[in-house]
Amino acid sequence: MSIFIYSCDSDIDTGNFVVGSDYLEINNNVILVDTLAVDVSTVQLDSLVTSSQLRITVGSYTDPIFGKVEASSYFQLTGDSYTIASSSDTEASAYVFDSIRMVMKLDKYYYGDTTQVHSFSIHRLQQNVKTSLEDDTFHNDSSLLYDSQSLGTVSYKPKPYSQDSVNVVLSNDFGNALFQKFKGKEITNSDEFIEYFKGFVIKPITGSSSSVMGFSMSSEMRLYYSKASTESESSLTLTFGINDTSKQFNNYTLDKSGTILKDLPTNSELKLASTSTGNKGYVQSGTGVACRIDVPNIKQLKRLYTNGVILSAQLNIKPANGTYSDTYPLPDSLQVFVCDNLNRIKYALTSSSGSTLYAILNTQKDEFNETIGYDLSLGTFLQSELIKENNDKLSLLLVAPTINKGVNRLVLADQKTTVNKLKLKLYYISY
Repeated sequence: MSIFIYSCDSDIDTGNFVVGSDYLEINNNVILVDTLAVDVSTVQLDSLVTSSQLRITVGSYTDPIFGKVEASSYFQLTGDSYTIASSSDTEASAYVFDSIRMVMKLDKYYYGDTTQVHSFSIHRLQQNVKTSLEDDTFHNDSSLLYDSQSLGTVSYKPKPYSQDSVNVVLSNDFGNALFQKFKGKEITNSDEFIEYFKGFVIKPITGSSSSVMGFSMSSEMRLYYSKASTESESSLTLTFGINDTSKQFNNYTLDKSGTILKDLPTNSELKLASTSTGNKGYVQSGTGVACRIDVPNIKQLKRLYTNGVILSAQLNIKPANGTYSDTYPLPDSLQVFVCDNLNRIKYALTSSSGSTLYAILNTQKDEFNETIGYDLSLGTFLQSELIKENNDKLSLLLVAPTINKGVNRLVLADQKTTVNKLKLKLYYISY
């Protein structure tokens, strides 16, 4: 601890207290505390809501740190019309099926190595896209039964910023059978359509992909047909889209076998200390891996100084060297949540004014990358922990901003690592 003399003419907001100039007299001490222990651990959050996230994520890759990552997407389709272009049953008989395809429109999200081929297959669902949960949501571990035989596959070189869409030619047998239902007026509305065709799941072809790609909700299935008796080569189209975003969700899996995270408990109430994972904490979207931060000895300040408040506190936590690259870039910020001892999220971290706080990336570089890190203001949170009368300690969870709709990941160094150490600086005024 370093002791400084400090004075001020105006009030200072310190979380639950406003410290006035009467307290900041020349004989009061403002103490810089930079030796408080900060515990870092990794937790596996309970299932994350992935429906209504406005993104289809599909792909797989083997992460050198986290293990094998896979993303699949389930969705229901409905049409604007279920009628072929005919004015009579006699005229309808002249129309024939041409082709059917799924047009997957990219939304510019990607993660992993896009220089390699990306492959996926499309399968027909055997179950309606319907959840048993009371809040009508699907989660990252949700799944539905589907046909093992694919209706179509595709392999392509991703170009996320220059490519508009990926076209997947679907089975002619599937398309013609569906067309005949429309032609015979066996399907005339959305209920009849969903009863016959429940939806798709898009699965990555493992071993043939090195990235996860994002596709937009404007992706659609197009059924092409034409009039057999004409010489025109132009086709008419029936289009089916994801018109109810609550009926689309993504499934994420992480195989940690043989990795440093192999012992991460699947029980969301437990944690894995950074001392067991190379003095590092881990974060990954989609799969629900989060970094937990604890300041276990914060109340010792009151033992040292009976009367006092925290003026400010700044946490600087750095990404571990060698764990990020152009393929695995650092997120610009991290979301921060307050949780209890069982890792149950209570609320988002806020300032004394109620605004949401984020850990913001400082991208300033030096020769050894020691200045790159995430800065987070903790004064309000630590002050509330300091004055708490009970012993129920709260902790912080750091998660990537795309936690519900991506696979971004991050490795953070703790206080005990040899380089890029976590630092907590706290200013405390005793009076």
